[in-house]
Amino acid sequence: QVQVVESGGGLVQPGGSLRLSCLASGFTFNNYVVMSWHRQAPGNEREFVARITTTRGSTDYADSVKGRFTISTDNAKNTVYLQMNSLKPEDTAVYYCRAVRGLSVTWGQGTQVTVSS
Repeated sequence: QVQVVESGGGLVQPGGSLRLSCLASGFTFNNYVVMSWHRQAPGNEREFVARITTTRGSTDYADSVKGRFTISTDNAKNTVYLQMNSLKPEDTAVYYCRAVRGLSVTWGQGTQVTVSS
């Protein structure tokens, strides 16, 4: 069964850090997969945050998170991470992991990140 499961969300103060994890199963990172993070705040559409290719490690970021967020993978663990630093209240959202393998798209269930004092 192909699935991705996020973890690591929570409540953090402005300026703080969190690391999200996304564990993938049913496929391997040793093949070409595009793993990405997206987020959706209440009343807003889901938006792209960051992506990485599992074989070459190429990355791409939304302008709103460049210099603050870092996406990475541990291919041995079939896991993708999102290190989030200098968090702002506007980063508050449900964060979703997505895997794209050819025409197959798999979404996780999401993890809540709340940035508030």
